[in-house]
Amino acid sequence: METAKTPATARAEAARAARLLGRPFTLGDLTLRNRIAMAAVTRRFSPGGVPGEDVAAYYARRAAGGAGLIVTEGTYVRRDAAAAYDGVPRFHGDDALAGWARVVEHVHAAGGRIMPQLWHTGVLRTGAVAPPGVPAEGPSGVGLDGREHGRAMTLDDIDAVVRAFAEAAAAAERIGFDGVELHGAHGYLIDNFLWRGTNTRTDAYGGDPASRARFAAEIVAAVRAAVAPGFPVLFRLSQWKTDHYNARIAERPQELEALLTPLAEAGADAFHASTRRYWLPEFEGSDLNLAGWTKKLTGRPSVTVGSVGLDRQFAGAPGRTQRSGVTGIGPLLDRMERDEFDLVAVARALIADPEWPAKALTGRLDEAVPYDAARLGELV
Repeated sequence: METAKTPATARAEAARAARLLGRPFTLGDLTLRNRIAMAAVTRRFSPGGVPGEDVAAYYARRAAGGAGLIVTEGTYVRRDAAAAYDGVPRFHGDDALAGWARVVEHVHAAGGRIMPQLWHTGVLRTGAVAPPGVPAEGPSGVGLDGREHGRAMTLDDIDAVVRAFAEAAAAAERIGFDGVELHGAHGYLIDNFLWRGTNTRTDAYGGDPASRARFAAEIVAAVRAAVAPGFPVLFRLSQWKTDHYNARIAERPQELEALLTPLAEAGADAFHASTRRYWLPEFEGSDLNLAGWTKKLTGRPSVTVGSVGLDRQFAGAPGRTQRSGVTGIGPLLDRMERDEFDLVAVARALIADPEWPAKALTGRLDEAVPYDAARLGELV
């Protein structure tokens, strides 16, 4: 990790940040004012699944603070088994969609662009979350720990979930969002199909990488068909899973290519490659991180994320980063200068300081508010 900068170095970094991160970026019909995105972070401040004025103001503050793109917290598609946590917003029902329309209005008024992250939590659902009596569902009835959990989805279940994602994407376009992100990472449903650890199916949805990618590709294709051709569709992926940080969907670049090529062919416009530390190489023999490999293998734009702006690494439970100081972004800019990826997503640093993008672009990161996990307990 990089240490704090001297004033002279900070000025030089600011000029480079303005040149690299400050460039507009176009994806389909969407043009972003810069290359900084807010990554999705679950907040759980939507009683009954309906985002209120406080949620709208929260996202608008990040847009006003300079983020070119806001990706919302994960929001549930219309499927009883999609929910795993109370207080998380849903993306179905007139009340919830009206709330999201207000979020869009606020963010646009602040000069930003916004996409919902569409989500089904898969095998991470427990019986303690409403609606009661609905088991978790996944490809094989296997949890992240390899034990039996929930139930294996039938072909009818698969078709219904594909329709639910398409319905949510169409609603997003209808109420004014600028694109959608499909959550295919971190051990949730789409990722459950991609990963051998939770996908032991022997039908067309399991086995080799292309078969494990079939469910995700069908969702991407259905979403692509449900929205206008220029409406951007992002796909979020990761190697790691919730509380299983050494898990990998691909051990080699060739396996990653086999997983992602069907998604690109189905209509994914860009990939958001979630890592815990953006500076780490993904495979031996190359300095490319996961976003870099994703861009190289698919030919699609990519988004990097992982401890950007923090002087301590995102560690995950139980040793997750509770507090961190602020660090410079020189190594990040080095990678951008090499065209390794196209956008940079920021999570915890933007939770701490809504003006982090503006400060990064003007060499004022020494003024940024340090991250403290206590911030997760309030919507500010």
